[in-house]
Amino acid sequence: MAFTTEVLKCDPCSVHFHGKNPELSSEETTRALQRASDDLRALHTVAFPTETVYGLGALALEPSAVAKIFTTKGRPPDNPLIVHVSSREMLQTILPKEYPISPVYEALMKRFWPGPLTLLFPTDPSIVPPIITANQPTVAVRMPSHPIARALIAMTDAPVAAPSANSSGKPSPTRAEHVFNDLQGKIGIVLDGGACGVGLESTVVDGLQDDGNLRVLRPGGVTVEDLERVVREDLSELTPLPRILVHRRDYNDEAIEQAPTTPGMKYRHYSPSVPVTLLRTLSQPPADTRRMSLAAFLDALQADARKLGRPLQVGVLSPSDSPLFHRLSVNTLSDVQWRVHPLGPLADPAVSAQRLFDGLLALDGAKVDIILAEEIREEREGLAVMNRVKKAAGDSVWLEV
Repeated sequence: MAFTTEVLKCDPCSVHFHGKNPELSSEETTRALQRASDDLRALHTVAFPTETVYGLGALALEPSAVAKIFTTKGRPPDNPLIVHVSSREMLQTILPKEYPISPVYEALMKRFWPGPLTLLFPTDPSIVPPIITANQPTVAVRMPSHPIARALIAMTDAPVAAPSANSSGKPSPTRAEHVFNDLQGKIGIVLDGGACGVGLESTVVDGLQDDGNLRVLRPGGVTVEDLERVVREDLSELTPLPRILVHRRDYNDEAIEQAPTTPGMKYRHYSPSVPVTLLRTLSQPPADTRRMSLAAFLDALQADARKLGRPLQVGVLSPSDSPLFHRLSVNTLSDVQWRVHPLGPLADPAVSAQRLFDGLLALDGAKVDIILAEEIREEREGLAVMNRVKKAAGDSVWLEV
């Protein structure tokens, strides 16, 4: 079914919550939200902003509506979805009856809901359709903090399933124009609430395991350091204290990668249409790999240009104060043309998180031949940034800078 896609402006500052119900002071925003809510109730998909990335929403408890998310995105059916709620009362409607929420989850929700934290809960397939969970025994749930997202869910009065609003495998959209450029003609409404503040998807935490530890299945807008702070400050009476374990850093679970309980684990993600190479300047190379000098790497780029018979268009994603950024900015090569998208200062990985997907999409739109993404430290938001870059990159080069 072909749509005439409309972009409807919304003002996040016009939405205020008192309890679970929104109050709106803008007629334009009210009309846009009402139209989007009507589309959701008619079992259509709607794109809307969250604090993380733009989401493609459908009524979570209506299998026929959820199926349109998969067909619109070209998403594999074994990749589960996150359910978004607007209140604790709405959360309770999708959990098994009389399910007791643990003190650990209560502490996390008190600190980070609404916000960019997704939690795994047991699921009842008679309540949450298996198409949401990919037939897994858990369901991923979060409460977004973006006023437009939360107001849309509250006005619709129903949980909304929403992965990122892009074709499957591509970089997630952080602006309404990203959604429009990708999904034009496939959806009816895009709510434009401006650029997303976090810029990367939510952190997904599994706190259901018997050992009581918290497993970070996907790093995101809530950092590991944030989670550790809650354990120290709000859960000090627990013995033993829960540990924060990051998948693929602190433990490996091949079974969950083959049958994931949350998005972003099984398939290659976040990839633009041009190749991405990760420039590793911090981590140690494998035993059988030597670091390449920057001069040798630049020579290789020039050789690629000669094969093309024209200047090589090279996109660069790099912190603005990194040594590599400086070295590249002063290297003028006749057959290499640089398009640099600075990610922000090394000391503030939150800025890199906010700019990463926007940079990938901007450089892809500029028709570069290759994108070079520089490694940053896997600390705070840098852990989530590197998680996304590693999934986007098809190649890595260990550089001596």
